[in-house]
Amino acid sequence: MSDDDTTNPADRGKLIAAEYVLGVLGADERREFERRLAHEPALASEVAFWEERLGVLADAVAPVTPPRHTWSKIEAAIPAAAVARPTSLWQSLAFWRAFGIAAATLAAASIAALAYFGLVPAALLTNDPRAIELWLILPDQRPRSLGLIQPGQPIRLTIPPDLAGRLTPDAALAVSLEPPGGSPTGQPTGPVIASGKLTSL
Repeated sequence: MSDDDTTNPADRGKLIAAEYVLGVLGADERREFERRLAHEPALASEVAFWEERLGVLADAVAPVTPPRHTWSKIEAAIPAAAVARPTSLWQSLAFWRAFGIAAATLAAASIAALAYFGLVPAALLTNDPRAIELWLILPDQRPRSLGLIQPGQPIRLTIPPDLAGRLTPDAALAVSLEPPGGSPTGQPTGPVIASGKLTSL
C-alpha cells in the first residue's frame, strides 16, 4: 500500500507490518508479505507488536449488528456463477461409485461365503481337486472372473474399476467348479454351484 520511496528499509518493514495487521494491503502485497513472514523472524516480531498495539483499538470499538437486508444485498451483488452450490451426498458421483464398488465387493464376498459355508457340501470343498471360481455376470455380456476362492482361507475380492461402474440391478454373481488353477478358457466350464443377483444395501 505504501509507495513512499524515501522511507528507509527498516522503517518500511515496520510500516508494511502495520498495514498487514490493519488489513489494508492488496492481495498480491499480502501474499508476498506472508511469504516473507514465514522466513523473517524480525518481521514476525513486528507483526506481533502491531497486533498487540492495534488490538487495543479494536477492543474500544463497540460491536454493531448489521441491518437484516445487508446479507441479501451482498448475495445479490455476487454473480450467480460465483456462488458455490453445495452438492448433497445423494448427488455425489464419487459417493455412488464408491458405494457401488463396496456393495459389489460385499455381495461377492457374501456369495463366496455362502458357497464356502452352506451351499456346497464340506466334503466337496475339502476333497475335490477342482477350483472354486467366482464370476460376475453383467446383462448381455460374457461372465468375468473375480478370482478363485480357496477353501479355509480368508476371502478378499475386488471388483475391477472398469466393471464397478457398469453394475446394475440385473448383474449377478455365480460360483462354479473349475479345473485346478481356474477356468482355462476365461469362461465358466464346470457346474455352477451357487448364484445370486446383486442387491442394493
